[in-house]
Amino acid sequence: MFNASSKKTTVKKAAAPTGQVADDATASVPTATWNPWWALLFVVVVYLVSQLVSSLIILIYPWLHHWSVNHINNWSHNSIWAQFFYVLIAEALVVGAIYGFLRSRHLSLRAIGLKKPRWADVGYGALALPVYFALYVAAVIIIQHVVSNFNVDQQQDIGFTNVVGAGSLVLTFISLVVLPPLAEEIMVRGFLFSSLKRLVPVRWAILLTSLIFASAHLPEGGAAGPLWIAFIDTCILSLALCYLREKTGSLWAGITLHALKNGIAYYSLFIVPLIHFH
Repeated sequence: MFNASSKKTTVKKAAAPTGQVADDATASVPTATWNPWWALLFVVVVYLVSQLVSSLIILIYPWLHHWSVNHINNWSHNSIWAQFFYVLIAEALVVGAIYGFLRSRHLSLRAIGLKKPRWADVGYGALALPVYFALYVAAVIIIQHVVSNFNVDQQQDIGFTNVVGAGSLVLTFISLVVLPPLAEEIMVRGFLFSSLKRLVPVRWAILLTSLIFASAHLPEGGAAGPLWIAFIDTCILSLALCYLREKTGSLWAGITLHALKNGIAYYSLFIVPLIHFH
């Protein structure tokens, strides 16, 4: 179904001075070619199937206990454990699918940017945070001037409610700050962006990747309708993430930025109310 071939590309750089270890980026980096359209379809299917399968697996527990529909709905929406395992299973399925795709072509996740972490990448991700935030604020201000009724206060349905106690806070932190940056960067800025770069010029691949990523956040407005403020936010975030992926050749700078951004949101949503309460 996929047209695939693989090759080794050696990146040649000046030799490291005596006594220094050559940078990881100078090593032979495996690359692959596959049909970008099939790759795009693969990402969409994996995303949707991971959500569906995760939901079905979570329902096994209440089904075994013969709970009523109301009991199941209440548990799935208010149980931290249910929400945590939903995210864990979905993200694991995404990473597993991408890994399986690459392994079928005798490649590893390193081929799409998941290389050995470098402190420099962490620094680049941290430095990109204020740039992303400034661009986001500027975009919102401009859009508010153009679209007078643009709703910046619409709430995002992140799936976590009744977060009380240290254990719940830890599980929520892992679910929002640790797992999504890892899985989403592997799937979107790793696999999808690497695929689209073979289809269109890099600048268009960055834009297309970001629009696809942002579109996946539109349904998070729930009953209130498409969450356009999240679309703007995640689109700009993805532009920065793709830029980091392209410039560093690694996913770790983007993972750092993504985790910091989610960490700030986590702090404002769950820690600040606790501080004010006490």
